[in-house]
Amino acid sequence: MNNFLFVSAENDAIPDCKAGGMGDVVRDVPREISKRGDKAHVVVPAYSRLHKNGIFKTKLEFSLRGMPYTAELYEVVPKRIDKNITHYVIHHAEIVEGGIAHIYHDDPTEPFFNDFIKFIIFCTATAEAIKVGAFGDLDIVHMHDWHSAALLFIKTYHPNYQDLKKMRYVYTIHNLAIQGIRPFYNNYASVSHWFPEVQLDHKALMDPRYQDCINLMAVGIRFADAVHTVSPSYKEDVLLPSRRPEFIGGESLENDLIKANNEGRLFGILNASNYDNIRVAEKGLLYRNTVKAIFRWLQENSKKYKADFLAHTGEKIMQYVGNKPKFIVSSVARLTEQKFYFLKRSPEAFEKILARLDEIEGIFILLGTGDPDYEDFFRHMSYHHKNFVFTNGQSEDLIDSMYLETDLYFMPSLFEPCGISQMLAMRNGNPCLVHHTGGLKDTVEHLQTGFAFSGNSYDEQISNMVKSFDEALTIWEHDKESWKKIKANAKKARFTWEKSLDEYYTSLYLL
Repeated sequence: MNNFLFVSAENDAIPDCKAGGMGDVVRDVPREISKRGDKAHVVVPAYSRLHKNGIFKTKLEFSLRGMPYTAELYEVVPKRIDKNITHYVIHHAEIVEGGIAHIYHDDPTEPFFNDFIKFIIFCTATAEAIKVGAFGDLDIVHMHDWHSAALLFIKTYHPNYQDLKKMRYVYTIHNLAIQGIRPFYNNYASVSHWFPEVQLDHKALMDPRYQDCINLMAVGIRFADAVHTVSPSYKEDVLLPSRRPEFIGGESLENDLIKANNEGRLFGILNASNYDNIRVAEKGLLYRNTVKAIFRWLQENSKKYKADFLAHTGEKIMQYVGNKPKFIVSSVARLTEQKFYFLKRSPEAFEKILARLDEIEGIFILLGTGDPDYEDFFRHMSYHHKNFVFTNGQSEDLIDSMYLETDLYFMPSLFEPCGISQMLAMRNGNPCLVHHTGGLKDTVEHLQTGFAFSGNSYDEQISNMVKSFDEALTIWEHDKESWKKIKANAKKARFTWEKSLDEYYTSLYLL
């Protein structure tokens, strides 16, 4: 039996610890590992809340800022009990929740300031837990995104953690664009301030653009035994330099990724979806679940400033309870540049899509929260377009209803390392219209399982997005047999963790 440790900022196997697809992966991969008879431990920060109903395991004593620190390791009860999997959180008073999904901070004036502090404490506490044997004798440590990459810095350079070098380290890139860049010196959230006893190897640690800063995403790529992108096509994308906004590639780290690839350390393996033991939504509850969610949000203090808009959304959705639209387009995503750049930069294209939808008595439902500028934009569009319904919140029940009861899932991502939403929509027989980039290229086939657009320039991409939308609606209107076939193909498509884990074991884990 092999012994694995997963180190991450998110874990959807436990309640209230997910912001995006990383949480799904950290939930699902250990489950597949456990099916194979191996043992998995998963550790995430407690964010000052997740430890409260946990079982205290041990104190973790270490040094940071030249001072003694004490953190606490708790075992927590998951949503589902799986053999050979144990879930943990690490609590320390400075590991606090942020405003994004009660996990991450948004620091617009000094990026990564708060998150750097909490993830440095988390990674050092994790290193101490490994050192004292809290997870047993480990074979593989699997880290996710920049939040856990400091563990590689610690095991490589910190004099107290040289024993950590004996196990294999795997690093998964979920979103290369978010890199955890902080100064080396002269800042509370700088490397030297937290590790005064460590001699910094600037050349090995520095960001390619800001040479007075560490880049923790780069540290993960440079120091891991194996580096993993979450789809084969995203691996090919990141080996090329970005040309914003037409193409998002290596984001200044392409040379590090090329080096890892040349050394045989870089692998592109597709994330997957679950097809067994899933939440099954009940049909016919789309509008009821929308209204239920709106009434719940209206009672939250954090939503008071949105109350007028939520009332507007509720009034808009109620007209469809007795007079159902003939076609529904849906999107569920965090409201960020990655997900909706095309719509915000080119609102005239979005308006063309809504006008075409209006011709067939259709509506567009978007659910999400995120960047305030994107929230403002979509609220403005909802006020000005009667067939655009923006539900500015998060609701698992409503999301399930949207995947099940809408006719076309729209995912115009500027870039997409893998994407899970398209898999969940397809699982429900809901064809997708996607930008053919990264993992969307690996999962959606144009006119076979869905619809796709691309282009060599921004103008071409925008033009093709509108054309592909029109093409999808035209097939639905005039070629019902083709539409049914595309729906059936989407529902039959399978992207399983069993297949992906076969590649994990032969490429990443090498066991």
